[in-house]
Parts: sequence; structure tokens; C-alpha cells
Amino acid sequence: MDKARLVAFNGHGQPMEVLTKEIPTLHNGEILIKNLYTTLCGSDLHTFCGLRQEKVPTVLGHEIVGEIVAFSETHHQKDYLGNELNIGDRVTWSIFSSDPDSAMAKIGMPQKGENLFKYGHAQITGNDALHGGLSTYCVLKTGTAVLKISKAIPLPVAAIINCAVATVAGAIRLAGEISGKKILITGSGLLGMVCAAMCKDAGAAIIHSADINAQRLEQAKAFGANETHLLTDVSSVLPAEIDIAFDMSGSADAMENSIQKLATGGTAIWIGAVFNTRKVQIDAESVVRRLITIKGLHNYNFEDFVYAVNFITRNHQVFPFKKVVSKEFDLLSANQAFEFAVANKPLRVGINLKHHG
Repeated sequence: MDKARLVAFNGHGQPMEVLTKEIPTLHNGEILIKNLYTTLCGSDLHTFCGLRQEKVPTVLGHEIVGEIVAFSETHHQKDYLGNELNIGDRVTWSIFSSDPDSAMAKIGMPQKGENLFKYGHAQITGNDALHGGLSTYCVLKTGTAVLKISKAIPLPVAAIINCAVATVAGAIRLAGEISGKKILITGSGLLGMVCAAMCKDAGAAIIHSADINAQRLEQAKAFGANETHLLTDVSSVLPAEIDIAFDMSGSADAMENSIQKLATGGTAIWIGAVFNTRKVQIDAESVVRRLITIKGLHNYNFEDFVYAVNFITRNHQVFPFKKVVSKEFDLLSANQAFEFAVANKPLRVGINLKHHG
């Protein structure tokens, strides 16, 4: 079989390097995937810029779509839903592998299970190197949820399913009933765009999107936002009596302000706070007297992942997901791809691996 080529990240300020690795023998229910497309997530950029620490060398990239090349002898050749899998099938997979018998997995939180393995975050060690998106191949470990997807879904759209879309699916689950509700979304990056689209799809009465970037807010309208609020405009006032407030920004100011705008009995869902910033200050008495609920979510569970695939399958042409990737690079131009993403801050930059051996 062909050897794999990958781009190794060696730490902030160090140029990434192209390596050639032997494709290892598959063991214990593993699947060999030929990566077709990877998008650069915000966490990839944080690592690249030194804002997030990973053990190096590593292969960045976890928003990936690929096709099956081989199964280990012990693999049952079924996806998470029991659909038959064959060589050549296009698939997406959870960003982690998790022991289904762990205590956290048994209560619906496999992303927090013991001995968790996360694609795009693991250190290259010995023969275990093919576990990220910046590689021609990826070995899927047992405990990974794999889902077959339609080849009608464009590759750049399929790549975002297993991170951005699935994470928002988890937020929607935590929020409960969306239909007929008044929604506020703070942060109009890709998470905020997907959130607007999912709320629109779920029948929200009105969707307010707020951000500090006017261009992002204009994009949000195409993803379902009814009203937009530019937070750098001193005349901009966030709406009150909100039923559900989603924070996708991680901004302490945004989380504090959105709590104040909730109606009695309202719910806040916090997703974006995955980096160090100042502590959020909350009026506890107000939260108690107004019966406010605050929920946080990191990553997602397997049911959220299924929801994400179904959502994109139904809606990839309804909303302009094909415009999410603003520029595309090949694998050997990964350094330039990161530099472009950091300088221009698009929703996503793509790495097209389809024609790499």
C-alpha cells in the first residue's frame, strides 16, 4: 500500500514539516481512511498561534471527511447506525474515540470518558502518526462513531460536520424546544452561523445574531438570522425577553449581557468559552429570582453527531454552507493556509487532499 504523507506541527513559531510515514497494520476494529478534505478549526489556529498547547509533534486538523480504504479483520463493517460500510464509502467520524463502557459514556457524555483519544490533538509516537487531518490517511480507532454520508454533500461542507455542526447540535439538544422561541446568538463565527441555521430549521420565532464584525453579521442573515446587532455600535441595543441565548463567542461581556436579556425562565447555553479570558460576573440573585438556567457544553455526544449529519444532509443546499470555506490550499501549502487563516479570519480555510496520494 502507498505510504502516507503528513504535515507535522512542531510548536508555535516553528514551520510545519512534511513527513512520509508507513501505513501501519490495522488492529482491533480500526479503519483506514483516505482523507479527502480538512478545514481549519479555531482550535487549530489557537494551537498554531501558541494560545493552546499540544504535545508535539502532532498532526493538526480534526474537521475531516474521507473515504474508506481498508478495514481491520475484526471490524464489523457497520457504521454507528448499523448501515453497511464498504471500501470506497464516504464517511465522517467523531472527533474522538471513547470507551463505551466508561462511566461518562454511560450517562451520555462519551466526550469526557476515560482514556479519550482526540483526532488532530494527539502526539506522533512511533507507528501511531495517522490521526489528523493534515495527512493523506487517517486510522480510525475503535470507539469512534463513523457515519456514512452522501457524496452529494460538497467536501468542504462535509468536513465541518464532525466539529462545528455536531457541537451546535449538542447546544440545540441542551436548549430544548426551539419552535416558537425568541433566540439570541452571540458570536457569528461558524458556530454562530450553524446555530442560526439550526434554529431556523427548528422553527424559532425570531433569531437575533450579535457580533463585533459587520461582515459576519451580513453573512448570518443568509443562515437564518432575522435581526443583527453590531456590538461595536454604541447605538446597538440587544433585545430583551429572550427565551434562549446561545453564546458562541467565549466573550465574558457577551455572556454577561445575554444573561441580562433573558426572559423569566430563560436558558443560556455557553459553547464558546474554550480559552482563557476574564471571569464572568453574574448577579446570582437575579438568576435565582428570574429562574434562569445556564448550561455549558464542550464537544458533543454521538446522538448530536447523528443529528448533525441528518441536518447537513437535509440542509446543505438550503443555507449557503458551500460559501463557508473562503480559500482552499493543498496539503503541501499547509503553512500558507494557516497564515492566511490567521491574517484574514475567514469562517474556514480548506485543505483539499482529494488528489494527494
